[in-house]
Amino acid sequence: MAVQPEGTPCWADAMFSDVEGAKSFYGDVLGWTFGEASSEYGNYTQAYSDGKAVAAVVPPMPGQEGQSAWCLYFASPDAAATAAKIRANGGEVLMEPMQVGDFGTMTLARDPSGAVFGVWQAGVHEGFESIGEPGAYAWAEVFTREPEKSDPFFPAVFPFSAQQVQDDNVDFRIFSVGDKPVLGRMRMTDEFPPEVPSYVNVYFTVGNCDEAVAKATERGAILRFGPMDSPFGRFAALSDPQGASFSVIDMSTTQGEMPKMNDV
Repeated sequence: MAVQPEGTPCWADAMFSDVEGAKSFYGDVLGWTFGEASSEYGNYTQAYSDGKAVAAVVPPMPGQEGQSAWCLYFASPDAAATAAKIRANGGEVLMEPMQVGDFGTMTLARDPSGAVFGVWQAGVHEGFESIGEPGAYAWAEVFTREPEKSDPFFPAVFPFSAQQVQDDNVDFRIFSVGDKPVLGRMRMTDEFPPEVPSYVNVYFTVGNCDEAVAKATERGAILRFGPMDSPFGRFAALSDPQGASFSVIDMSTTQGEMPKMNDV
């Protein structure tokens, strides 16, 4: 796969205090296999689905132990320029642009509502080698209590256009690069415990949503929502045994009509 256009989600990784436990869990639930841990880069370990790189897991660096979470990276032709835009638009740069060998340059940031995300300027590592296939990345959404902060931020940092879903029951926006939808934004309701901060929820593709949920909960995951049918696929939201939130979606099982949307 070629380098993705600016603003396109291009990679996902997560920090786990129990990396072997994470490998066992995601290997079982998503069918992942794993490469060798790269000791030069903090034991960063790539996950593969059907032989293609789809994500990575890594142990925390000393002093960085905390809640496990998935981090989504957006493609950038110039990570330093993107970091400057993040700052200029009320975001926070958590990690300055850092070159990772010849793989590329990464930076970590937080949007003004508190959602953490990454930026990736590709070198030899261009990102996902598979998208939308079972075990691979499918989609992502920013969950925030303050959409009035997130909504102007992302299109100011990345070349996004935005559309709002016409639905009185849900406040949902879709950001696109050109004519390709790349990211959702969902307003968090009171159903979310107040201690849950804004976050980016990553969806992975599965062949059967219910089977994936059954396997995940057998392995100690907590089912947060679903499984539920939608026009986009049958999906469910989970927290893995180490507390990292993610969703699974079977995009071959769809129900209902696509929502109407307004340009904003």
